[in-house]
Amino acid sequence: MSLIVVGSMAYDAIETPFGKTDWIVGGAATYVAWAASNFVKPINQISIVGYDFDQEELDQLAKRGVNLEGVERVKDKKSFFWRGRYHMDMNTRDTLVTDLNCFLDFNPVVPASYQGSEFVMLGNILPSLQINVIKQLKQRPKLIAMDTMNFWMDNALDDLKQLITMVDVLTVNDSEARQLSGEFSLVKAARAIMKMGPKFVIIKKGEHGALLFHGDQVFVAPALPLEEVFDPTGAGDTFAGGFMGHIAATRDISFENMKTAIIVGSAMASFCVEKFGPNRLKEVTRADIDARIRQFVDLVNFDIKLV
Repeated sequence: MSLIVVGSMAYDAIETPFGKTDWIVGGAATYVAWAASNFVKPINQISIVGYDFDQEELDQLAKRGVNLEGVERVKDKKSFFWRGRYHMDMNTRDTLVTDLNCFLDFNPVVPASYQGSEFVMLGNILPSLQINVIKQLKQRPKLIAMDTMNFWMDNALDDLKQLITMVDVLTVNDSEARQLSGEFSLVKAARAIMKMGPKFVIIKKGEHGALLFHGDQVFVAPALPLEEVFDPTGAGDTFAGGFMGHIAATRDISFENMKTAIIVGSAMASFCVEKFGPNRLKEVTRADIDARIRQFVDLVNFDIKLV
């Protein structure tokens, strides 16, 4: 039931209307690993960090069942660093600093011990690197999922289109789905993207939930109405971690099970936003997760009599 996770491990400086932190662990692969490790072990991590990356952070992940053999430490460069400021609506943010540092050297290598992993989550990195990871796998995994963003659509579209033909699940937000497909309607956008290759398309809509598409089937997952959203950084990656964690744990890639996985991912994302960085994810228990999932079920469960 092993899951390969590929992506960034970094440090962030985050400012929101409710507080700020000048130094906290972040990166897509970090959030995915913390979320997915609630459901499946091992998490086979592939990333790169600098000399300044706290060993304690790595030790905490290792205790959660994260295999760090595929995480390279660069001795003479700092870790990837991002600084951002969120607006009052918490949906928009300004990127103030992006220092790639050691991430410029990232050339993901799949260790021999990772071969045979049934599930793969390709975090949002250069499409050519995502392709390289897939090509290194000696056996086709049961399911390959990927994330991407507008920047690669603007600057690496040919590689991105090639990559999309090689994966089973594509996760994008609504603006990315529209840009990639050229369609305004998200239903039409999903259909156009599925024709490019992936069997499943997940369109994330932030505080408005997520949409899952497969063939002519559509599932709409709500977002939990939260009284406070403290820090939305990493929520999308946490969603992906919860989603893939459930899929890997159940080894069921049916549309019906993916509907459940969407709810699990949404529940994990709702925890993520409650504190800075992955701090809330570090303390959440399985009982907390089960209770939160029940809240999602209650949110959309109703009886109706048609007259």
